[in-house]
Amino acid sequence: MRVLLVHPSPLMYSELYLRLEPLGLERVAAAVLEAGHDVRMIDLQIFTHRDYFGELENFKPQAIGFSLNYLANVPEVVDLAKATRQLRPDCFIFVGGHSGSFIAPDILNHAEGAIDCVVRGEGERVTQQLLEGLGGGDISKLPGVVTAHGSGGPPKLIDDLDRFMPARHLGRRRNKYFIGELDPCASIEFTRGCPWDCSFCSAWTFYGRSYRKSTAEAAADDMASIREPNVFIVDDVAFIHPEHGFAIGQELEKRNIKKRYYLETRSDVLCRNQEVFAYWRRLGLEYMFLGLEAIDEEGLKAHRKRSSLGINSKALEIARKIGVTVAINLIADPDWDERRFEIVREWALSIPEIVHLTVATPYPGTETWFTESRKLTTRDYRLFDIQHAVLPTRLPLNRFYEELVKTQSVINRKHMGFGIIKDVAFLVAKLALQGQTNFAKMLWKFHKVYNPKRQYGDHFNQVKYEMTLPKQTGARPAGDALYVHAPKVARAAAAAHE
Repeated sequence: MRVLLVHPSPLMYSELYLRLEPLGLERVAAAVLEAGHDVRMIDLQIFTHRDYFGELENFKPQAIGFSLNYLANVPEVVDLAKATRQLRPDCFIFVGGHSGSFIAPDILNHAEGAIDCVVRGEGERVTQQLLEGLGGGDISKLPGVVTAHGSGGPPKLIDDLDRFMPARHLGRRRNKYFIGELDPCASIEFTRGCPWDCSFCSAWTFYGRSYRKSTAEAAADDMASIREPNVFIVDDVAFIHPEHGFAIGQELEKRNIKKRYYLETRSDVLCRNQEVFAYWRRLGLEYMFLGLEAIDEEGLKAHRKRSSLGINSKALEIARKIGVTVAINLIADPDWDERRFEIVREWALSIPEIVHLTVATPYPGTETWFTESRKLTTRDYRLFDIQHAVLPTRLPLNRFYEELVKTQSVINRKHMGFGIIKDVAFLVAKLALQGQTNFAKMLWKFHKVYNPKRQYGDHFNQVKYEMTLPKQTGARPAGDALYVHAPKVARAAAAAHE
């Protein structure tokens, strides 16, 4: 069967700071290839809708799978599915991915028959089963598959993270993937899941608070297959188990693999396991993303970070000591006023680390979706990108965006102002000689991407598809209603792979 896998267009944030390879889609592609199908991929972060329709004409796929990891891409995916149905009425069209897993019935309703099913949960094994079932049988009985005629019940976790290594060879124009000055940059996965339960996050609700690891040997083999000099480790929380990080590093040393790395972790994990991060610094770790989220105890408690200002401060000291550049995320509360934005600017300018702001957003799959969704000022999917305010703001909305962009701009100048650009001129020239211009373009695009008039104006666009609010609001739902993968089953699966 000819199968086309599609990643949708970039979000506002990724227009500027990064463009990551569609690792999850590549792993699904590997599973589909294993099942004997003819597979192509197209990433609309890089290619255009015109290119997509060209693939329909030239490849003539019999099945098309859309990755829907981000809520803001829902309208695009639904419209592409409808247009595809008109052009190829016999083609089987399905959707999967993180965000799609939480809103499967809504996607089917919006599509009005253009989408045959939504795959919830991890996609590798069930996509194999789905394509096999197209030859006969009832696909709606498959675990994790939702159709207009029924659901097959809860999805299942895959048995082995090592089984389906990313089919990176299907990607095209890989030089377009980058994160900051790591240009070009590939991605890799060592673990899946997160055992914490932050109220704003859906990683733990997707995986049922499980945490699973690849073997060190398989992780090193995958790294060896990467041609790019830079690699982003996409784990939600890197090196929770330090022995795992050491084991992977030792395998990389055996193979004499040398890369530059970017990873994400928590402050408490860095404090507890600082030796493994220092070891990875020697292996090539350059950047670390820490989601501090707040600069006061009240904010940390509201987000249920299960951390403290003392731990956060200690983590920054450790990172400075081992020589890793830290990028910090803070969550901008819609309740902030001018004084609060000013305090954040002063704090961000007082430390050497890079600081980014995201806007508090209740997503389906998060606890805040149930506790805060009754307050939503919009149900336009496109605004759920952590760069728009979808809850009531204390300031007039246009003033909120002015303060938000002003704060981001001040922080941006600290790290990408004229003085800094002079310092990185050699790097920019070196990358340009290698044909890499992603980082150079990033240095000049800030005001084109982040513009208060643009963000404010986005609220007045015609809304074609609206989100459905949860039936139960105001409190965390009882039982397993939060989860995609049932927590008891997920924990048992994780324990089996310890």
